[in-house]
Amino acid sequence: MSIKPISSPAPTDLLALDKQFCFVLYSTSHAMTKAYKPMLDRLGLTYPQYLVMLVLWEQDGILVKEIGARLYLDSGTLTPLLKRLEANGLLTRTRDAHDERQVRISLSKEGRALRKLAEGVPEQLLCASGQQADTLARLRTELSALRKDLFNAMQDEA
Repeated sequence: MSIKPISSPAPTDLLALDKQFCFVLYSTSHAMTKAYKPMLDRLGLTYPQYLVMLVLWEQDGILVKEIGARLYLDSGTLTPLLKRLEANGLLTRTRDAHDERQVRISLSKEGRALRKLAEGVPEQLLCASGQQADTLARLRTELSALRKDLFNAMQDEA
């Protein structure tokens, strides 16, 4: 009697699109951005601009590098977003008084006022998702842990 080797999945099975965790994240992110679009259109913001405004509504008058750290974006990606928001009258960019190499971002009067209009967006998104708030909170916690682990792994490799 011969011993049969344990069969491993065929390589093509491992590469099936529907088995890719990264694809589920990517396509869910795409769907989430599309769900936000009509809400953000009413505010005159794109999704990345909305993220910048969320950071500034939490803490006004911070440095570009601090916004970048919160959003996991480099200054090359962030600068065009900030310039557009400034052109739209929502914020100002000024050289930091203590270090002229740094740029400080502050909300304008219009940018602060926009916060009031944006307050309904999270609830509208919750309704659009068809999910319970506690389900989304659990997913957010789990995905935050995954993001942290992935960034830590990238740092270890660097």
